[in-house]
Amino acid sequence: MAAAQLTSAVSSVSTKGFSSLEGLRASDAVKVSSFSPLKRNGLSLRSFRSLVVKAATTVAPKYTSLKPLGDRVLVKQRAAEEKTAGGILLPAAAQEKPNGGEVVAVGEGRIVGNNKVDISVKTGTQVVYSKYAGTEVEFDGTKHVILKEDDIVGTLDTDDVKDLKPLNDRVLIKVAEAEEKTAGGLYLTDSAKEKPSIGTVIAVGPGPLDQDGSRKPLSVAPGNTVLFSKYAGQDFKGSDGSNYIVLRASDVIAILS
Repeated sequence: MAAAQLTSAVSSVSTKGFSSLEGLRASDAVKVSSFSPLKRNGLSLRSFRSLVVKAATTVAPKYTSLKPLGDRVLVKQRAAEEKTAGGILLPAAAQEKPNGGEVVAVGEGRIVGNNKVDISVKTGTQVVYSKYAGTEVEFDGTKHVILKEDDIVGTLDTDDVKDLKPLNDRVLIKVAEAEEKTAGGLYLTDSAKEKPSIGTVIAVGPGPLDQDGSRKPLSVAPGNTVLFSKYAGQDFKGSDGSNYIVLRASDVIAILS
């Protein structure tokens, strides 16, 4: 195993399967054991331990099937956008990572209490999943991701996020418009507008599973105006230009009336 020592900030960097960072293969990994405290422009950077950066795993062509286990699903990733809305081509580095796709295989489910619970999504379903969840796999020449069912945000049969059907304990909220003016009547620039944490519930999931494998209804319902945690959830832009967010019901702080 080749190793490189970075003495200025990184106490140790070990590489697996290659002698330099050039030519990083899908099965290779870079492990950063720890970082010593750094200061940059007067700011202190926190220590990190066991940071592992891995590329997508490539499955050899001799393997013709891939069966997820337990409560995992295999999703064929939707291709990233190559152009902006105005038709400008995007370089590969600027193309946003897709976080949706088609379910192509599912596991056998899981045991909750004394009951076996099947995967709630079926093959062929179009789903949206948490942006950084799962393990990326290059299989049959196509990019896939294997993730747990709970990492699936919801199902979406159209291209408009307002039609998303949340799963489990997740909630779809249409975010309120940001304030255009200060209390004194001054207009705010886009960069000065504070991200709103109030919105209207559009759809809710069936609820989480209890110890008996039954669904526990959520405490919020479509039409509720709610206050939610400012940095929770996943943001989406609707086809109507409105902002939406999908988050767990536990990140809803209060119902406003």
